[in-house]
Amino acid sequence: MIVPRPEYPRPQYVRSAWMNLNGAWEFEFDDDNRGLREKWFERHDFTRTIIVPYAFQSLLSGIQDTRFHDVVWYRRSFDVPEAWTGKRVLLHFGAVDYRAWVWVNGQFVTSHEGGHTPFYADVTGALQPTGNSVVVRVEDSSTDLAQPRGKQFWEEEPKSIFYTRTTGIWQTVWLEPVESSFIERARLTPNIDAWEIKVEYRVDNPLPNQTIEIEVSFAGEILAHDSSGVENLQFKATRVLPLPDVKDDRLWSPEAPNLYDMVLRLWDGNCLLDEVQLYFGMRKISVEEGRVLLNNRPYYMKLVLDQGYFPEGLITPPSDEDVRLDVEMTKNMGFNGVRKHQKIEDPRYLYWADRMGLLVWGEMANAQTYADCAVQRMMAEWQAAIERDYNHPCIVAWVPLNESWGVPRLVTDGRQPMHAMSLYYLTKSLDPTRLVISNDGWEHTKSDLCTIHDYESDPEVLRERYATAEHAVSDEPARRPIYVPGFHYQGEPIIISEFGGIACRKSSWAGWGYTVASSDDEFVESYRSIITTVMDMPVVQGFCYTQLADVEQEINGLLTYDRRPKVDPAIIRAINEGKVHKPVQGT
Repeated sequence: MIVPRPEYPRPQYVRSAWMNLNGAWEFEFDDDNRGLREKWFERHDFTRTIIVPYAFQSLLSGIQDTRFHDVVWYRRSFDVPEAWTGKRVLLHFGAVDYRAWVWVNGQFVTSHEGGHTPFYADVTGALQPTGNSVVVRVEDSSTDLAQPRGKQFWEEEPKSIFYTRTTGIWQTVWLEPVESSFIERARLTPNIDAWEIKVEYRVDNPLPNQTIEIEVSFAGEILAHDSSGVENLQFKATRVLPLPDVKDDRLWSPEAPNLYDMVLRLWDGNCLLDEVQLYFGMRKISVEEGRVLLNNRPYYMKLVLDQGYFPEGLITPPSDEDVRLDVEMTKNMGFNGVRKHQKIEDPRYLYWADRMGLLVWGEMANAQTYADCAVQRMMAEWQAAIERDYNHPCIVAWVPLNESWGVPRLVTDGRQPMHAMSLYYLTKSLDPTRLVISNDGWEHTKSDLCTIHDYESDPEVLRERYATAEHAVSDEPARRPIYVPGFHYQGEPIIISEFGGIACRKSSWAGWGYTVASSDDEFVESYRSIITTVMDMPVVQGFCYTQLADVEQEINGLLTYDRRPKVDPAIIRAINEGKVHKPVQGT
């Protein structure tokens, strides 16, 4: 049987032994919410089949039902390899939208809330020699606006800037064996100023006389090695390894995505208990005197907005090759980064961005209203997202909020700016190495960048609006103040983080954009005009163009929804690289 999404799902933390559970699962809608009462986790005659890891609303799931079904159940049988006998077995879920309860052989093993973040359970005690069964119950409220949902619409048909919902398992499910003690997590922090790597790790069930070994290599050459005893009483231990002083030749950037490899080994005497493979990039992102610096040098960000939706899989890419191609096409058009919009992206995307060299702004999927439960949900899932993605060098900025989603009354409700500010400081407390944008687009509180959403298409208006920094932050292109009353611009780099959105229709697919081009020539000229205008404005330190690809009813992408370029990517690249300053003919 062909297993969909067969690639290793956790590329920043690799173990050699694992079992992919993607593929055909038994499935059932539970619209009357009878499953718990009737104990479907013990016995039920499931009537449907679904292909995991695709949501039932998607074509690739084999179901493609976009009606409201807020409770669904999954079941799959599996056998544990004989070679795993005597080991602990962990059951992993990459992401399940939105709440999940899991049973193995009728025994409850875990639950989880949060539609974009991973979780796992030690299922060893629930296993039997053969014929095991895992059952998953999922709740995903279609209309709960306090639930972090990103672009998923709360009506049955997508509309405006909102898209088809996704419910249930949408990232890989897998098993892996570990010993009684194993390395549960590791956090890698590069320091290019001291040219060293800090390694923080946690061992699950540490025992006396165990040692942790750390080995760092570059292009196959071992550069650093460390071995020390495991500290039993600490939640985590820290080691700092100096690296050979080669510096600029091995920094990570979009232009030179150099990566170091790392192996962590856990030993009990001469017995190897665990081995994990990781990687990192020597990379620094900072702000100085109103400019963004990458590796201590001024760096102009040329980003494109990327929703991460696909026509057949919705928020699940059909294949790893589709993920890689998105990164490749983005770079081929002359962008050096993406703003991942309202979606905590699949780790495979971050892997390819690391490998191929692409900056990423990591953004939380927001709720649509403010409530105590929304705050609790947001805080928990956002912390889990930062923990999952901390080691990826491609991520240079965190965006907890977008356009005041989930905090719609920042100006009038005193609690909401406190929430936005707390998200800034929470993010900084978890990750002081990256930039944090408190509320992308407008109504900033404390923020490392002043990001503005501005869909004005007239170059003369844009030149006047951004003639000075003071003028830029006092204008209100979306009729929203750039800063919440009580907060002020303090010289942060100004980035136009949404603009453009030129619609260009390439098929019978109907849709909309912020402006419209009726031909390829008009599309190229409109793009040239707005990009060159923005790049010529001295106060603007970067941009994010809307958007990479069409999505459902939006046709304002540089690519169609099925990833066909609307015009020659070389033309877009030439414009992005500043090589075209006059109208282009004959496209």
